[in-house]
Amino acid sequence: MKSRIPGAGKGASNMNSMLAQAKKLQEDMAALQAELDQREYTAESGGGMVEATVNGKHELVSIKIKPEAVDPEDIEMLEDLIMVAVNEANRKAAETAEKEMGAITQNLNLPGIF
Repeated sequence: MKSRIPGAGKGASNMNSMLAQAKKLQEDMAALQAELDQREYTAESGGGMVEATVNGKHELVSIKIKPEAVDPEDIEMLEDLIMVAVNEANRKAAETAEKEMGAITQNLNLPGIF
C-alpha cells in the first residue's frame, strides 16, 4: 500500500505552471519580435540633408538625399552624413527593441534570450 505524503505532487504542478509561463513568455517575445521587425525607424543628419530609414531587422529600406547635399568636390562629407543617419536609425531600432522586450521580460536578466 502506498502512503500518501501531504503536498506530494505539488512539485509537478509548480513545474507545469512554470513551463506554461515560459511558453507564454516565449510566444509573447516571438510575436513582439515579428512586430518589431516590421517597424521602420528614420533618422536624419546634416540638418535633414540626409534621411535614412531602417526596419527592425536593421536593414536599410530607404535613403533620401537632398540635392544640395551632393557636392562633387566633397564626397567624403556626403558619406559621413549617410553613415550618421543610418547608424542613428539603427540605434533607434535597437533601443526600441530593448525597451519593449524588457517590458515583456519585466527586465529579467535572461542571458541568450535577448
